[in-house]
Amino acid sequence: MKIIRILGKKGRITIPFAIRQKLKYKNNDVLSFEEINGTVVIRNEKICSNCLKDIGHDKAELQRFLSSLSEDEQRSALVYLSVLWAEKEVNDK
Repeated sequence: MKIIRILGKKGRITIPFAIRQKLKYKNNDVLSFEEINGTVVIRNEKICSNCLKDIGHDKAELQRFLSSLSEDEQRSALVYLSVLWAEKEVNDK
């Protein structure tokens, strides 16, 4: 499937619906972009959805959990939590 889009002046582009549907991308997914030999590779970064439920609210437990993640997983978790926080801020207004 080849779909052509024009890159906007702010560097933005929309992933076409047919591709998002085929790749099962959904709202608030965390995507990473990497350039490899002139090709941009887009990955849907998976964050453990049950991990935070198992931790509870103990700060020491949370710190141990975060320390157990790789640097990439920590980065993905930060992006994911930042998106959740930003959405909450918007919805609370």
